[in-house]
Amino acid sequence: MSDPSPTFTIRPVRSEDLPAIAQFIEPFVAIGKLLPRTTQELEDLVPHGFVAESEGRIVGFAALEIYSPKMSEIRSLAVAPEFRGAGIGKQLVQSCVERACDRQVLEVMAITSNDEFFKQCGFDFTLPGEKKALFFQTRDL
Repeated sequence: MSDPSPTFTIRPVRSEDLPAIAQFIEPFVAIGKLLPRTTQELEDLVPHGFVAESEGRIVGFAALEIYSPKMSEIRSLAVAPEFRGAGIGKQLVQSCVERACDRQVLEVMAITSNDEFFKQCGFDFTLPGEKKALFFQTRDL
């Protein structure tokens, strides 16, 4: 018999969550799945960040960084390994997309190594009119 699906809630980030978020994303940074975030970068993400919580513990995180009225990006999406497959990632992405809609931001992008996940969330490689995002890296990682 398998365990029932884990219970969790998605809520906006609060300033007091920052130490726990920094600790939560640390293993993802260590394995190269997320870019490192300074304390200031995390503070800047608070107004548009979301956490997934289970029994008082952060088990997921994502934030929307709004660059302009036209463009935003989903940043630092991570879900604890033991909670993957429960829909947390999709709900975090949906919360970010809803925030972009509330703020009337036209486009939400995601830079990811897991394009299939984002496709399942409704993202695509092209925008209407066959527009595509291209990147040029100015430094080595």
